Amino acid sequence: GRGVHGAGGGVCARAVAVMAVEAGALRRARAAAVLLLCCLGASAAAESSRTGQFDVRPGGLVHSHSETLGDHSCIFTYASQGGTNERWHMSVGISEDNKLFSCSIWRPQGKSYLFFTQFKAEITNAKIEFANGFSQGAVGGGSDVPLKENEYVIHENTVTHKDGLFNSELSKLIIVARSGHDEL
Repeated sequence: GRGVHGAGGGVCARAVAVMAVEAGALRRARAAAVLLLCCLGASAAAESSRTGQFDVRPGGLVHSHSETLGDHSCIFTYASQGGTNERWHMSVGISEDNKLFSCSIWRPQGKSYLFFTQFKAEITNAKIEFANGFSQGAVGGGSDVPLKENEYVIHENTVTHKDGLFNSELSKLIIVARSGHDEL
């Protein structure tokens, strides 16, 4: 089928999906994250997408923000301490062939100064194939600083902090999931 291959971004989306499946234990490889970021930017015209802004509020209470696109939602639930409100973004996208759903949650300034006591990102109606978390995002010539693999866990439709191992620093989460109704 034609899918999104004719649109330019489809090749990228397919490459990310294949890389995520084949990489297995290496699914958090920095190269995969860089490829994903490049592809999301390159395929913006080929995807249906939306970006919302929200304030991450300290104070220790649990808060949530979600964005929905088509049959899929991305829900970010967290609690944080210290500092003042920070403006964050959440972008969701669906590939033209409706097989891949992406969710990116990040602080545009690159680093959060809040102390996260917990976090969970949940995807509905899709199975996570790739996810990566970062304590610092690339801005101003700096680079992404990935979370250590033991700081979070990836389940079928959630990415969550690991109690006792998460170092409370979070600035970006990236998730790519395959639609639940995909027949391969």
